[in-house]
Amino acid sequence: MFDFNATCEKAYADITSLRLNSGRQWVNEIRKENPDNLIADFLDNYIDFFTLFFNEDPQEYEVLKPHFSERLTKLEEGPGSSPFYKYSQAVVTLQKAAVAIKFGERWSAGWDFKRAFGLIKDNRKAFPDFTPNNLIYGPMEVAAGTIPSGYKWLASLFGMKGSIKDGMQKVRSFVNGNDKWRNIFYNEAAFYYCYLMYYIENKPDEASRYVTDHKLDVVNNHLFTYMTANLSINNKKTDFGKSVVLNRNTSPEYLTTATWDFELGYAAMRHLDLADAATHFENFTRNFKGKFYLKDVYEKLSWIYYLQGNKAAAEAARQNVIKKGNTDTDADKKANKDAKEGKWPNPLLLKVRLLNDGGYNKEALALLNGKNTESFTLPEEKLEFAYRVARIYDDSGHDNEAIQAYLSAIKLGTGRKEYYAARAALQIGYIYERQGKKAMAITFYQQCLDMEDHEYKDSLDQRAKSGIARCKGQ
Repeated sequence: MFDFNATCEKAYADITSLRLNSGRQWVNEIRKENPDNLIADFLDNYIDFFTLFFNEDPQEYEVLKPHFSERLTKLEEGPGSSPFYKYSQAVVTLQKAAVAIKFGERWSAGWDFKRAFGLIKDNRKAFPDFTPNNLIYGPMEVAAGTIPSGYKWLASLFGMKGSIKDGMQKVRSFVNGNDKWRNIFYNEAAFYYCYLMYYIENKPDEASRYVTDHKLDVVNNHLFTYMTANLSINNKKTDFGKSVVLNRNTSPEYLTTATWDFELGYAAMRHLDLADAATHFENFTRNFKGKFYLKDVYEKLSWIYYLQGNKAAAEAARQNVIKKGNTDTDADKKANKDAKEGKWPNPLLLKVRLLNDGGYNKEALALLNGKNTESFTLPEEKLEFAYRVARIYDDSGHDNEAIQAYLSAIKLGTGRKEYYAARAALQIGYIYERQGKKAMAITFYQQCLDMEDHEYKDSLDQRAKSGIARCKGQ
């Protein structure tokens, strides 16, 4: 049977706040109340999912991986008359897929994604009034609508059609709803919604406002702590992101994860607090058992030591970029490529980049004072200078100057392997979209898509695709 009762609600609330031990105790309580209640297995899967997703420990994966299939078998024995029958299977299958990607099992993850898509689609037909369907179907529809061209074969193979507009509307209707399921599943809904707003709708400031307007508990709910810190640091609100991590509830009842050192390392590095950044990144590499973003962190460590003048430590970190982690993310791919090329970045431009990435534009501009493209000798440095100037103008609200500097970066960078030209085209697209000039925006988003064989290709293509879909209202 599927009985999502008051005890289940307490378990879910704790688990989706990353208080996993407390959540586990509540799940045991559910089984005591009724050993046949399959919601216990459904919630158990969330615990395994969060543990593996955040920590990526291969030894834990060996132990926990069989549980996903065992739970699916149990859930399939439940009553088909319940909306939770296919819903729970869809969620567990989706979590299984997300974890498989972390451990390099992309093919099986793809099949699981297709299966979950089919299950939730069927459930929407069978139980159209069961609103949690939208919580899962909406993000999946968005994801299928933004698959980069490099993975198009996957979407066509699985027969999945996506729509950003329709998917977002489903998520929005659930988040803004007022039925009991919205209140029960709100932690998960708010998490998905903010990420989709930030990355797919390109509304980073609205995602930030959502956190404050809805008074999300970033102290006692570590899922919200992580989301808010991560999005803030990515959105150049570095001081705020750092304060969110430092002010979280540090009780031992929460999931222990190296993620906090990752975020704090980035926050410190982008303010050029190099010693502090090195400490956090070294802690991360020591405690993190996974492979995602490991090359990226070792590259950042090599930069920090390089800027400190410690060539030996910088070189050692660079060797770790080559030896450790994997190249599944664009950031790791780029770190690996750069390490193998063996060149060191221009120290001035590197500092400017870090400060601009952190939102410290006054400090960045001070470093560039009196410089122009002719101040640099290498073509890649001239290109980067143009791009960095453009980003600072862009962040400061000087749209016309930003566009001119981005056009200069496109001119200098077209046909090169660096990402600057493609990103410049994307950023011009953002400016025109913001100004309501949708046809112009589409032109530059398309220009970004048309550029081949450059760094960050997949992630930039996904953003450009999302931009075109937004401008066309798709």
